[in-house]
Amino acid sequence: MENFNFYSPTYFSFGKDKENEAGALVKRFGGSKVLIHYGGGSVVRSGLLDRVKASLKAEGIEFCELGGVKPNPRSGLVYEGIELCKKEKIDFVLAVGGGSTIDSSKAIAAGVVYDGDFWDFYSGKYIEEALPVGTILTIAAAGSEGSPDSVITNEDGMFKRGATGDAIRPRFSILNPALTQTLSPYQTACGITDIMAHLYERYLTNTRDVEVTDRLIEALLLTMVHEGPKVIEDPNDYNARANIMWAGMMAHNNSCGVGRSQDWNSHNIEHELSALYDCAHGTGLAVTMPAVFAYVMKHDVMRFAQVAVRVWGCQMDFANPEATAREGSKRLQQFFISIGMPRNFAELGAKEEDIPVLVRSLCRGDGRQGSISGFVTLNEDDCANIYRLMV
Repeated sequence: MENFNFYSPTYFSFGKDKENEAGALVKRFGGSKVLIHYGGGSVVRSGLLDRVKASLKAEGIEFCELGGVKPNPRSGLVYEGIELCKKEKIDFVLAVGGGSTIDSSKAIAAGVVYDGDFWDFYSGKYIEEALPVGTILTIAAAGSEGSPDSVITNEDGMFKRGATGDAIRPRFSILNPALTQTLSPYQTACGITDIMAHLYERYLTNTRDVEVTDRLIEALLLTMVHEGPKVIEDPNDYNARANIMWAGMMAHNNSCGVGRSQDWNSHNIEHELSALYDCAHGTGLAVTMPAVFAYVMKHDVMRFAQVAVRVWGCQMDFANPEATAREGSKRLQQFFISIGMPRNFAELGAKEEDIPVLVRSLCRGDGRQGSISGFVTLNEDDCANIYRLMV
């Protein structure tokens, strides 16, 4: 295990009707004038936005609103939010929605207190300072409600990139599993896939002797395998929703990733798909992960064989551990398909003729130098081959 520092100060308020505590929590964490940031009409139609406003008013907290966040959140709305916060002298950003809304809120919070272009943070600059952020989560997926991370798509070139810094970890996050019961099976499945990807990205490590975090990751993967089909069959299964929601946070606040190197190549490769085709991140990951795993498996066959045995119930073939490893990856893909996720480019809506465009953006776009690094370093030819495996 490697040396590490881990700081995770987010206050979690979990359970039914907890959104009514929003005003009290904003006050507790120092907010006096709030930007309420949200996406489409669902938070309006459901009455959630009205409940949040009422909670703020009850505490005497001023607010203004900025809606319009899209999946794969865009830089244009971030710039708009930064200017609005400066004009209105906002001192707290409250995200009401899923990972896209939270990521956009984090970008705004960082940009308001920064003299340069907020995109500097998405080009490698660490976020040292930001306005405080709170969240009210409406979909279990990205884990942004507990993480120091944010992903934004720059509309100038359509580069989808990430930023990080403990300053953008939410001060509080309200997690009411009942708010996810109105999600469609498709949206739910996308979230399940994203959560499992966050776990696999940490599981694929070159660090030895990390049994504690291996076992944590395996337990959370088993939770998703057990609870995921329940909510696809019965969207109103509150307890299954609750387990998935907390697993989603645990998967990405990095408690499972400390002391070990991590991968993130599957995410990087997928980001080009969702940037170019505007597909849901989870659907892209469902197609990307099996292809990446097939391509890099020989780098450490026993790592893939271990998760195959411990999570997917495969029998270890000591004479041919690669067969065990491949069976585990096959079962992962079969699980994705069983919950309604696509299996290839055609089902995703991607095109084989676009592979050169995807590779160029992935490996050369926005200042990159021809490769991406993680569990294995992948050059342009490697990435092209992985995309071809998805066709």
